[in-house]
Amino acid sequence: MNLSDELFPLQLYWLAHLLALLALAWALWRAPWWRLKSAENRGIFLAACVFLLLIWSFNAGIHPGLNYHLLGATLFTLMFGPQFALIGMGAVLLGITLNGGAGWSSLSLNFLLMVWLPVAFSALSLRLAVRWLPHNFFVYVIVNGYFTGGLSMALSLAAAMLLLGTLGPYSFEQLSYSYLPYTFFLAFAEGFMSGMLSAGMALFRPEWLSSFNDRRYLQGK
Repeated sequence: MNLSDELFPLQLYWLAHLLALLALAWALWRAPWWRLKSAENRGIFLAACVFLLLIWSFNAGIHPGLNYHLLGATLFTLMFGPQFALIGMGAVLLGITLNGGAGWSSLSLNFLLMVWLPVAFSALSLRLAVRWLPHNFFVYVIVNGYFTGGLSMALSLAAAMLLLGTLGPYSFEQLSYSYLPYTFFLAFAEGFMSGMLSAGMALFRPEWLSSFNDRRYLQGK
């Protein structure tokens, strides 16, 4: 759902610029940069950004602002943490915008809807799961991978639809016909991708998941 320019009032874009700058400043300040000291970790991070760039490049849509693609926000959060997820996905969004896939005025609004919101939800979900749910492999994959991935996509789509229906050029009747029916399918696909890839990495490359701890999820289970 790469929003194009001139869909919303100018004041909304300026507010989005301010909020996006605050979110990125926090991510740059609090990011655990020591994780990228090794060449292997830097390579994994850059490879994940390229992979996400390819996913975002393939989208479908019929009206401005009503195009669809997977996000990968939950997977990025599980792999690198919320700070690097914001930084990496922000760089991917910048690349998509440079390639003409989204508008410059709406860059910050796209960042808030497609990056910050699902990343924040995924990080919160992970934190709550660690605190309140049993620590085992299946909880990690099913709750933090499948369910959180699907719900993060649904939340992002719902927020975009709310903005388009209240401040944008579309009525909720139009959106319910051309936007809402795809929400379930996109949420399912996002959850499946996040769960499948996180399960594979947890089994074969657990060091790629900064949120996965062998002692917490595997030992003694």
